[in-house]
Amino acid sequence: MQVPPASPNWHAKPVAETLATLGVDPERGLSDAEADARRREHGLNQLDQVETRSWVKILVGQFRSIVVALLGAAMILAFATRRWPEGLAVLAVLVINAGIGFFTEYRAVRSIAALRKLSEHQTRVRRDGHEREIGATELVPGDIVTLGVGDLVPADLRLISGEHLRINEAALTGESVPVDKLPDEIAEHALVPERTNILHKGTSVVDGHALGVVVETGGRTEFGHIAALAGHAESGLAPMQRSLDQLGHRLAWVTLAIVGLTLWQDLGVERRDPTLALETALALGIAAIPEGLPIVATIALARGMYVLAQRNALVNRLTAVETLGATRVIFTDKTGTLTENRMRLRKVVTPAGEYTIALDGGPGETWARLDTGTLRALEVAVFCNGASLDELADEDNPRGDPTELALLAAGRRLGLERSTVLEQMPELRVERFEPRVEKMATFHALDGKVYVTVKGAPAAVLAVCTQIVGATGEGGAPLTEQQRSAWQAQAAALGSEGLRVLALADKQVDSVRARPYEQLRFVGLVGLLDPPRAGVKAAIDRCQAAGIRVAMVTGDLPETAMAIAAAVGIIGDVGDPEAVVMHGRDLKPPARLDAAGRDRVHAANIYARVSPEQKLHLVRIYQGRHEIVAMTGDGINDAPALKQADIGIAMGKRGTEAAKQVADMVLRDDAFETIVVAVEQGRVIFANIRKAVMFMLCTNVAEIIAVSVASLAGWMLPLLPLQLLYLNVLTDVFPALALGVGPGSGDEMRDPPRDPTEPVLTRRHWFEIVGFAAVMGACVLVSGQLAQRVLGLDDPSAVTISFLTLVLCQLWFPLSLRDPKSGILRNEITRNPWMWGALGVCAVLVVAALYLPGLSDLLDTRPPSVRGWALIVGMSLVPMVVGQIVRIRQKLRAAPSDAWGRRPWGPA
Repeated sequence: MQVPPASPNWHAKPVAETLATLGVDPERGLSDAEADARRREHGLNQLDQVETRSWVKILVGQFRSIVVALLGAAMILAFATRRWPEGLAVLAVLVINAGIGFFTEYRAVRSIAALRKLSEHQTRVRRDGHEREIGATELVPGDIVTLGVGDLVPADLRLISGEHLRINEAALTGESVPVDKLPDEIAEHALVPERTNILHKGTSVVDGHALGVVVETGGRTEFGHIAALAGHAESGLAPMQRSLDQLGHRLAWVTLAIVGLTLWQDLGVERRDPTLALETALALGIAAIPEGLPIVATIALARGMYVLAQRNALVNRLTAVETLGATRVIFTDKTGTLTENRMRLRKVVTPAGEYTIALDGGPGETWARLDTGTLRALEVAVFCNGASLDELADEDNPRGDPTELALLAAGRRLGLERSTVLEQMPELRVERFEPRVEKMATFHALDGKVYVTVKGAPAAVLAVCTQIVGATGEGGAPLTEQQRSAWQAQAAALGSEGLRVLALADKQVDSVRARPYEQLRFVGLVGLLDPPRAGVKAAIDRCQAAGIRVAMVTGDLPETAMAIAAAVGIIGDVGDPEAVVMHGRDLKPPARLDAAGRDRVHAANIYARVSPEQKLHLVRIYQGRHEIVAMTGDGINDAPALKQADIGIAMGKRGTEAAKQVADMVLRDDAFETIVVAVEQGRVIFANIRKAVMFMLCTNVAEIIAVSVASLAGWMLPLLPLQLLYLNVLTDVFPALALGVGPGSGDEMRDPPRDPTEPVLTRRHWFEIVGFAAVMGACVLVSGQLAQRVLGLDDPSAVTISFLTLVLCQLWFPLSLRDPKSGILRNEITRNPWMWGALGVCAVLVVAALYLPGLSDLLDTRPPSVRGWALIVGMSLVPMVVGQIVRIRQKLRAAPSDAWGRRPWGPA
């Protein structure tokens, strides 16, 4: 299905033409009958909600694994041949694994759903000449809507008239500063952020009042266009899921081959008893399948979800946790993620000089320490202000424009409270900010005179100034054209630092009715900044040290983006030659880019003035190079890219519903540092699962070798099917679980991301698995044969010796999975408290298998003698000794690191 276009060019039409096209009188509005007819034609003013994963889908998802399918086949075979204990044991494995995964994911989905605030809001419309409130979903094209401060824009509106109107469009465009709106038509080719006569659904009124006509509703709004893009974005499989699926398919073929060859050998060549042949085939099938693998992987991922939840990151899919660990690129928005999302006064420039205000307040920074020129400028900024700071319960309760709030907050911090100065110089008149003139003014009583303060855009204010204040903040001198140009250049220089710049001016007049914007005295400039969040720079440094590229994607201007990027360490400084900024208009769809165009996209580390569709292009371009991409966002405009990214990260505090619905992870604290914690946890999980898989496959391959060799040689089976299940489901699983939930080495963020196509087990790992398994399998066979031929034991007793030899091999083997650089006694395995607990549980299980009535009969075991135990312990220690020798040799041979800085052995 094709993505529907966004709103047509309503912004390019005059108001009168728009009203005529929609057939509505702005004074009367639509009639109820006409509104009903249009609603039947256009539908309700709402978007289709992204479907929340139901409990049924979550449950079904737990069985979509090739390993689970193999276990299901083994269960069916066991039940078909009336081997009820084996069938029930496999069924128990499937139920336990599904239960763990289901309840973990279901709880996460419910936690994220709790963050979503879906509420039907009311809006004021004119119907039949009367103004009344209706539900926003009832709006239709042609409705006349009135809006005031704090109102949410309910649909796409063409502005008819507006008074001092300013709109917060951050959720839609990423623009951090409110946008001035005017009803004048603008150029047809204007981009969404430049359509200053359109009020878009999902934005909000910061200041002023508006009268508008609904031009688009529901899916035809700009919001709806973005939602459609999100609906067509595609989420791929997580790297871990792909790796485990690959491993599962290989195991499936291996299992089928082993079972087929065994049946052919026993029935077609040796002509053995079919019952014995089936028992051998079932034993080999059970041995080939790591029954505990789904449980271990599920619990390792579930624990990762728990750890991240404790660190303010809610993950809604188990595999998303590990995807973070493979992330190679993080695209982050600016406002609120890298910055505080709160404007702060940073610089004051007057004829007396430049004064920089410390963002942390600075020791001893008080009003008394300011020079008189800076003092005068701050007085004007506090007087000429339409915002308010009410102090309630020791917390600011701000109302008004963020820029004006920042000026009031700076004045309060430096000892200049607006309420106090207004008592001394009462406000007589206010000329509110007017976008056409780009200025505002206030009039105050002053010793029988009227004091006028003016604030606005530098060029607009300087154009009406005829004087300039003295260096002391008093007096004045004529403002020359050369000085005017110099101050405009100064304003441009501050803007290039990413500051929002305002000019300040004042004058004294005789009457409150005097014109405010004539014969002004220029006082100075103020520069404001949305400062970086504390800790962001250190977090980005950790990402870069770990080989993860961090790039900024924002709707802000390039100058603002570069300033923040330099402050947080994405680039060296504003003049860094390696800093490459790409404008959103240059981000074409991947299909329209040649190799050189893709290289230009990859060379950039800042993407400014980017639209929602261009964000989607950006993610797809990087994914086309097989990069694992993480995208952060909070707005409606981020939803398509969040869904397309390998890991979408939404902000929990300020994030919109659209962003949270499609994200894989929601940050409850909106902090970039939490992303770094999640990346580290993802790497820990992959490394742990790799160790656990190695452990389980080593023991499983050892079982296959022992059973296969015994079958081919015509010896007794060293392990019975139920004994194999007992090993694989219980004594195998607990050490593997301990490996899977280990805390990590602490060095995870010192290595680059692994190749996303890298399997869980590389060729080197398979060589080690086969080598260690051959040693273990040989020890199992030798112990059984010695028990039978030297100790003279009967078959059940000899099988018990083989069984216990393999059990103890499993208990010692984790010590062989240590990093070669670590010590034999002190390493990441011996420091893992879960491992010691697992070994204790396994010891209890061994005793139960021998001495617990009922269980020992089911497993057909016999308690060994002292000589038997000596044989078991001696043979079981051989693989561990061999493993330690291999690790010592690796340590002696290994280079410090390879070209990627990775260790010569161990999880990548």
